[in-house]
Amino acid sequence: MATEGAERRRRVLVADDEPHIGRIIKMKLEAGPFDVALAFDGREAIDALHADDAHFDLVLLDLMMPERSGLDVLQDLRQQLHSAIPAIILTAAGQDEQERAALDSGANAFVTKPFSPKKLYALVARLTGVHDGETE
Repeated sequence: MATEGAERRRRVLVADDEPHIGRIIKMKLEAGPFDVALAFDGREAIDALHADDAHFDLVLLDLMMPERSGLDVLQDLRQQLHSAIPAIILTAAGQDEQERAALDSGANAFVTKPFSPKKLYALVARLTGVHDGETE
């Protein structure tokens, strides 16, 4: 039996300029206790974070996006919004200096593409305090 706290859905902002990647992540997370909002560039992500009704439990940011990079969005999140919301940087360019820059900017995790949707789900669940019942 699920407890009341376990039933609360978490809101996740996924910002990736590759629509199919966003849809895959959205589909995987929404199979669990997550509601996903998609942004397709850094400016859309920043606008979503600054919206009056914005409340996200986690942000997942592609490192290289048009308008503003994932690091730009992360810096805005940490500095302008003074938010400690967990953040994951997702990138196809998994170089050590980029990972270091992301972690130094306040990212909680750095994931390289291609990624396992199951492992990404487990990471999101862990960072948002959701019991990961998906251990199949």
